Amino acid sequence: MSQYAHLSTPDPEILQALAAFSKIEPPKDIAGVRAQMEALAARNNELFKHELPDAFLYRVEDHVVPVDGGEVRVKCAIPTAKGGEDSTYPLLVYFHSGGWSTGTLAQDDHLLRKICVSNQITTVNVEYRLAPENPYPIPLDDGYAALKWAAENAAILNASLSKGFIIGGQSAGGEMTGMLAHRARDDPFFRDRPLTGQILEVPAIIHPLGYPEQYKDELLSFEQNKDSPFLSKEQAFTFLSVYGASPTDPEAWPLLQKNHEGLPPAVLHICGMDPLRDEGILYNKVLKEAGVKTKFYMRVNCPLPFLARSKAALYNRYPGAPHVFQLVLPQLEISKRYLDNFKTGLQWLLDNAPA
Repeated sequence: MSQYAHLSTPDPEILQALAAFSKIEPPKDIAGVRAQMEALAARNNELFKHELPDAFLYRVEDHVVPVDGGEVRVKCAIPTAKGGEDSTYPLLVYFHSGGWSTGTLAQDDHLLRKICVSNQITTVNVEYRLAPENPYPIPLDDGYAALKWAAENAAILNASLSKGFIIGGQSAGGEMTGMLAHRARDDPFFRDRPLTGQILEVPAIIHPLGYPEQYKDELLSFEQNKDSPFLSKEQAFTFLSVYGASPTDPEAWPLLQKNHEGLPPAVLHICGMDPLRDEGILYNKVLKEAGVKTKFYMRVNCPLPFLARSKAALYNRYPGAPHVFQLVLPQLEISKRYLDNFKTGLQWLLDNAPA
């Protein structure tokens, strides 16, 4: 049994919400999942539209990024300079979840507008092309093209990379974040404009059929949480199959990279009732061992408070919470804490960006 098995015990608030949650039959195909995700995004944006910052505090711009074989759209939220001053801001490039085959810009729109103002940061929301029409490595390559576009066009985004240049994403977007952080570290293009932080939310760090032998005893949550709501083992394999990346391709899975040294500081968000839980916890450990500049953070009820002073990734755990719970059940208190922790983690990266 996994040493983290206790994290799968449902949070009481989550348990109550799941009991009241009207179970919807999972769609049978990708088109059905896409429709479900779009409906979820529309519901959340309507639910939280009253919480959006006042329109005069930021502006939204749509841009098109040329990529190999096509183009992708990015939606940018840019703080409005106060008092007419010519201000510049740090930059966050963000990739949505959805198994590399579903999801849209609308999914995280309200989140990115909020943090644009609360953390005074320009956000670039990337609509990378989706599998199966555009399988691996196209989503990853689209994300990298968008990252380079953002760096080259910082001026029109009122961004100053010296104030912070962060990459982030959730689930599939977390895999993209981890891989693109490695690419950028090794690319001369970014030598004079390096990434200063990465945010990995419930990331897909390794294919379950590609577990390295030395880590197999630490990667047990995929089986333990195989029937978890919002992402089951069966659903995960469907997404992985559609994506099309080989389980043993080191250019697809961050954990298979030979060298993690020199990566930017990391914030990880890990859910206890998630099949991806153990790989996220392991990646946190691997980053720490590689000497990545890190900081450990735990909720106040952490049974080992001394760990809060140790050096590890800024690491938010949500015991008893399933994958992307805050998207499906955003009204819960634990989901509101997730948003607060996201802002806190982002600010930690900004405060520690090289001057």
